[in-house]
Amino acid sequence: MIPHSASQLAGYFDHTLLSASATSADIQRICDEAIRYHFATVCINPRWIPMAGDFLHGKSVGVCSVVGFPLGAELPRIKAIQAETAIMAGADEIDMVADLAAILEGDLDRLGQEMAAVLKVCRSMRPAVSLKVIVESAALNEAQLTSVCQIGNRVGVDFLKTSTGLHPAGGATVQAVQLMAAAAPKCKIKAAGGIRTTEQALAMIAAGASRIGSSACVQIVQQFDESKRT
Repeated sequence: MIPHSASQLAGYFDHTLLSASATSADIQRICDEAIRYHFATVCINPRWIPMAGDFLHGKSVGVCSVVGFPLGAELPRIKAIQAETAIMAGADEIDMVADLAAILEGDLDRLGQEMAAVLKVCRSMRPAVSLKVIVESAALNEAQLTSVCQIGNRVGVDFLKTSTGLHPAGGATVQAVQLMAAAAPKCKIKAAGGIRTTEQALAMIAAGASRIGSSACVQIVQQFDESKRT
C-alpha cells in the first residue's frame, strides 16, 4: 500500500544506527525519534539491545538487531547462537547477513542450512521473532539474486533484505526489490542501503518493499509531510 500520510510512511521504517562509534546518547536519541514518529523498529547493534528495550518498553516500537553483521562469514551455528543471545537480550526482530561467498559460489545447501538454523531459533520463541535475511543484492547478478531469494522463500524466512548498506557494490535499487519480490512471493522484502529521500522510499514501496531500513528516517518523513502541505 502506497502511504498517503506521514504516519503511514513512518510505519515502514526500521530506524537504523549500526555505527561502531554510536554511544548511549545516540541510542537514546533514535529511540526518542522512533517513539515520536512511530517507526516500526530501531535497528541497532546487539550491544545496545537491553538499553533500547528499556527505553521502548510499553511503546509501539520494536527492537531489531543484527546477526553476522556486516560480513555474514560466521558459521551457521554461530549465527544461531548470536540470534538466540540477541533475542534473549530483548530483540523483537533479527536481521541476519547471509553468507555472501556461498551465494556467489552457488552453495545452496550452506545457504539453506544457515537460514534454517537461525529461523529455528526465531520460531522457537514465544512470541516468534521475525527473521530478515540480508543478501547484498548489489553484489549479485540476477541469477544469483533469484537463487538466494528462492532459498529464503523455500525455508520460510519472514523477510529478504537487500543490503547491509556497507558493501562497496552499493545498496538497494528498485530493480532488485522487484526481482526479489517476484522470486520470493512468500517473503516480505526490506529495502536498505542508501535510502535517504522520500522519493527513494516511495519508489521502494511501489516496487514491493514492506519495510525500509534507513538512518535518514526522520528527514524522509519530514520531507513527505512538507510535500503534502505544499
